[in-house]
Amino acid sequence: MSVTLEKVKELRNRTQAGFADCKKALEESNDDIDKAIAWLREKGISKAAKKASAIAAEGQTKVLEKDNYCVILEVNSQTDFVAKNDDFVKFVDDVANTIVSNKTTNDIPSMKLSNGKTIDETSIELTATIGEKIGFRRAELLSKTENQVFGIYQHSDNRKSSAVLIDGKVSAEVAKDVAMHLTAMNPKFLNKDEIDQEWLESERKILIQKTIEEGKPQEFAEKIVNGRMNKITAEVCLEDQPFFKDPNITVATYVKNNGGKIIKMVRYEVGEGIEKVVTDFAAEVQAQMKK
Repeated sequence: MSVTLEKVKELRNRTQAGFADCKKALEESNDDIDKAIAWLREKGISKAAKKASAIAAEGQTKVLEKDNYCVILEVNSQTDFVAKNDDFVKFVDDVANTIVSNKTTNDIPSMKLSNGKTIDETSIELTATIGEKIGFRRAELLSKTENQVFGIYQHSDNRKSSAVLIDGKVSAEVAKDVAMHLTAMNPKFLNKDEIDQEWLESERKILIQKTIEEGKPQEFAEKIVNGRMNKITAEVCLEDQPFFKDPNITVATYVKNNGGKIIKMVRYEVGEGIEKVVTDFAAEVQAQMKK
């Protein structure tokens, strides 16, 4: 049956659920608001919707290699405590296996997990069950040829993961070493050719301003900074960084000496780019006591 827009709006106002979910609930409930609310609660959608505006900046990263594919992803929770929850960990593992098995990152939320439900549906159910906002955030899928290898590394706290694609038949140990270096040193770019020019110019202007504030005239400040730029670019490029196991050589040299060349890097860290809300716990407790 067709549902009225007015009732969809009313249901949204009362439950904070999404438009499509409200429409579906009314269709399943014969256009009855109260039954639709019960339907949303049963599905966990209503409770999850109330968490939709919450900031989830904790969670886990994961990197998984299977055959000629490798996926690196991030799934978020609101607290680090929940990120260690068995159901949350299983969800992360299931999402990774599903993406790498599908061999695509198209429409990830609609992919079916091993439980027969979509990633989106499962995250909603987890949000309702655990009581925190749970959500898939991002993923990148890499593929390789028979003459290429993956290097993957997932830190023990699961907060940082890295993957590199190396051209050439280097050993698994060498490839993992590069991924470990990437995880630990956090370079912004693979090499100088991939440096974002807007970022570079922004850094240059910041350094010039700092040098002027230190008392140098502008013309001298520009010359000083221009002279430092090669060193600065080397510091932010994976290939040019001193290799963490042997600082006498660069990462590129280490890989080349072992018969390979890095052609792609991906590094994820939990919560990067998410603006976290800093709360005063003592004040929050006092506020609750006054209610």
